[in-house]
Amino acid sequence: MSLTTLLNIKYPIIQGGMANISLAELAAAVSNAGGLGIIGSGGWDADRLKSEIRKCKELTDKPFGVNLMLMNPHCDDLAKVIVEEGVKVVTTGAGSPGPYITMFKEAGIKIIPVVPSVALAKRMARLGVDAIIAEGNESGGHVGELTTMALLPQVVDAVDLPVIAAGGIADGRGFIAAMALGACGVQIGTRFLTAKECPVHDNYKQAILKAKDTDTVVTGRSVGVPVRCLKNSMTREYIALEKQGVSAEELEYLTLGSLRKAVLEGDTKGGSVMVGQVAGMLSQVQTVSEIIEDIYNHASTVSQNLKIG
Repeated sequence: MSLTTLLNIKYPIIQGGMANISLAELAAAVSNAGGLGIIGSGGWDADRLKSEIRKCKELTDKPFGVNLMLMNPHCDDLAKVIVEEGVKVVTTGAGSPGPYITMFKEAGIKIIPVVPSVALAKRMARLGVDAIIAEGNESGGHVGELTTMALLPQVVDAVDLPVIAAGGIADGRGFIAAMALGACGVQIGTRFLTAKECPVHDNYKQAILKAKDTDTVVTGRSVGVPVRCLKNSMTREYIALEKQGVSAEELEYLTLGSLRKAVLEGDTKGGSVMVGQVAGMLSQVQTVSEIIEDIYNHASTVSQNLKIG
């Protein structure tokens, strides 16, 4: 089954569920443009998620989903809200959706976990999920160790499920490469950060547009919480402390509220500007519709001009 059929969408493009960023306005814009918009529920309680879902319903009559971060202490309540509000798709991360599989299945909800490894993809397949998002470490935010080009074909070979590629995809070339490696579609986060409808502070967008290919860094590997973001004063201090061997608690204190600083206040020096390695490819702010059409049209051109041998 194709991803467009599975999710009842026009284009096989899913928007990443980014915490504090993927609000109703962005998700609805992606769904209205023919992709699958995702509301990011990271850090929220049930009331906030319910409000955002209802706002999204007012903005689109197309399918949209919710990203459920399974380490959220409100996860049980969030899962109930997702069912009660009739959400069609759930993507998951930071844990196993196992406790919610039966409830989601009975409600007709498609369950699509994000995985960074083959082992986890196999585990999710055994749980009975509907598809897998294989995310390489080129992506922004929390990352694994494998690159998309290495991870994706191995996951495709390992599970008998539709596999969606994520990490390092920002244009038609990346889209076609993902499809060539066996993906049925793509999940995109970083490029949507530069969308007009994306609610991040303009400083955040401008920092992405000014970024070069080597301007991201992964912090937190020493304490098992690797996160990719733009290099700035905060990341330099964080890495210096990692080298000194400070505790995970001290490092967590340094980054407390850092994403909100960047997203809401526009603090791109002391905040956490989570973004993928494709930031260096981006040079302009566009509407969500323009982004999706550009990616899909570019992919068509790339496919037609592809020469082997």
